[in-house]
Parts: sequence; C-alpha cells; structure tokens
Amino acid sequence: MSDIVIGLSKSARAGYSFDDVAVAPHRRTRDPEAVDLSWNIDAYSFDMPIVAAPMDSIVSPGTAIAMGQAGGLAVLNLEGLWTRYEDPSDAFAQIRAADPADAVPVLQRLYAQPIQPELIAARVQQMRDAGITVAGSLSPQKTHDLFRDVISAGVDVFVIRGTTVSAEHVSAELEPLNLKQFIYELDVPVLVGGVATYQSALHLMRAGAAGVLVGFGGGASHTTADVLGVRVPMATAVADVAAARRDYLDESGGRYVHVIADGAMGRSGDIVKAIACGADAAMVGSPLARAEEAPGSGRHWGMEATHASLPRGEVVEFPTLGTWQEVLFGPSHVSDGTMNLTGALRRSIALCGYTDLKSFQRVEMVRSH
Repeated sequence: MSDIVIGLSKSARAGYSFDDVAVAPHRRTRDPEAVDLSWNIDAYSFDMPIVAAPMDSIVSPGTAIAMGQAGGLAVLNLEGLWTRYEDPSDAFAQIRAADPADAVPVLQRLYAQPIQPELIAARVQQMRDAGITVAGSLSPQKTHDLFRDVISAGVDVFVIRGTTVSAEHVSAELEPLNLKQFIYELDVPVLVGGVATYQSALHLMRAGAAGVLVGFGGGASHTTADVLGVRVPMATAVADVAAARRDYLDESGGRYVHVIADGAMGRSGDIVKAIACGADAAMVGSPLARAEEAPGSGRHWGMEATHASLPRGEVVEFPTLGTWQEVLFGPSHVSDGTMNLTGALRRSIALCGYTDLKSFQRVEMVRSH
C-alpha cells in the first residue's frame, strides 16, 4: 500500500474506517435461516458473535445473565460501580440526573470510591449461579492488584482491556505486568486489548492471549482522538490483526487466536464489516445502551471518562429503543441499524452467499467512497 505524503519529512500509511468500505454480494445467495452465527473461545461456545462491552452503562450482573441466556457473552467491568458500591443504584441515579455536558466530574467522584474485593466475588457468584459463561474485565493498571480476587471468584473468561495494551510495557516506577508469565499461570482464557497494529497484536498472541481486542473500545463515548491525538481506522486495524492471526497460526503450529473488534460498533453494518475484515466477534457498546434494561437508562460512558487527571471520554445519551432481546434479535422498528443486530448480520452473510462467520471472512470488499 502506498504512503500518503503529509509533508517533506513525514508520510502516512492509508487507513480505512468501516464507513470507508462495504461488502460486495456474491454470485450466490442463501436463505438467512441457513446461516450459522456460532463461535467459541476455548471450551466456551456462543450462539452469536456479539460480546457486550465491559461498560457500567450496559453490563450489570443482571444484563450479563440475560446476555448469557440469550446465547451471547457479556463482560462485567470488575472495577466499575458494581464492585465499588454494595448498592450502586444511587450512583447510577446521580449519573442519570447530571447534565451530560457536565457529567465527567460526577463520574470522577463516584469512581474514586475504592474497589471492594468482596464485591468482585459476590458479583461473579451471582452470574455463576445463573449457569452462564462468566467474563470479567480489569484494566492493565488494576490487573496486578486484583487478578487473584478475580480468578478465585471463578470467572471463566478474563479480559484485560485498556486504551492501548502492549506485551512490553516499560515503567520507571512500577514493575510492569509480565503478560506472558501471567497468562501462562492462569487456567482461564485471557482476552487482551486494545491493539491496532499487526506487530502489537502478534506480540500479544505470542504472550499467550486467547483473543485480541482490536480498537480502543467505547467508540461513541470516548474522546481519545481529541485528547491524545490517537485514533484507529477500524477496518484497516481489524484486517491487519487478522493477518497477524494467520501468520501466528503458522508460526505456532496451529494455535488459533480470536480477533474481536472493539470500538466503532455503533450499528449492525459495522458488525458485518468487522467480521468481513477478519474479526471472529464484535464487542458492542452503544446499541446495547439503547435497551430498556441497560443500567444507564440511555446514558452511556466508559472508564476513559472516569480518569482522575486526564479523562478521555464523555457521557452520551441515547433514546431507549426496545428490550435487550429486540436490540439483539428484533423485530426492529427503526431502519438505522441499531436494532436486530443478529438478524442484520445473518441476512448480510446470506446475501453474500456464505453460511457461517469463518467463510464470510473471505467475502469481497470494496472501497465505498
């Protein structure tokens, strides 16, 4: 791919967002009912490739149970309000009552409350009692301190999620997390991200990650591009990381690492394009914030907005569209791709002539504008 010249001393590689690309129909079409949307991580199987992002505005123990019972996976934020307050209902009420434009100080104050390890155990146990696959997340900064509490609580899938996660973090003040040793010592699959490049993803795969999160997460609510000048063109990033997965599969003699698109998943068409670019699943936030059962009641935010000294997010507000089931499975009464996410994905795969997620990754793509 040719470089774009920015100036005499700097060039840039071209990158494409999901808005820049589209899938192209095949010569053959199929019935949507014939499409298989299932996928798996390690020994855990799911009926749909949609993962509810670890954001307090969408995932509570209750909505995680609902997602699991519907055949999906939801990740509970184990350093969020659910592990800082025995009853977080007042904290949620304060966020809902705040003017979205002035809500960041409210978030900073509420998230200054210390995490209580006993609440980690209680929330995980509540989900385990429901018989679902239990997934919980920590940021890289908190993993050192809390991972033993998380593992002893009994999570099935452990997620390390941050704006940017590397296998070679260097710190002059703290002993960095030895990710390879850490993953090796755990008995559960570990999903790690975000990453945006081939090389950084390959390093995480070599460290033992069962899955790699591509992107920064919190697409609708984060302001990382404005604050740090960092942004991921998601179509290019997913395709690059999928190439790392392919090469690592050969390098490792057959070890398959899952690629999960995390960020810019605002509509069903984005999920379609993420799978087409090579993702095995999509980590979804804002569409689920529109569900009636969402803890944020339409208010949506990520951990980036709670940082004590450099918040990189905001509280956004969405209209409530329907139930959790309707957002995931329909019927939809809107035409903008924010409802019936699985139905849209199933129909697109069928329209292009494929029958499952893995084969759909071979679909032809075009630059749309």
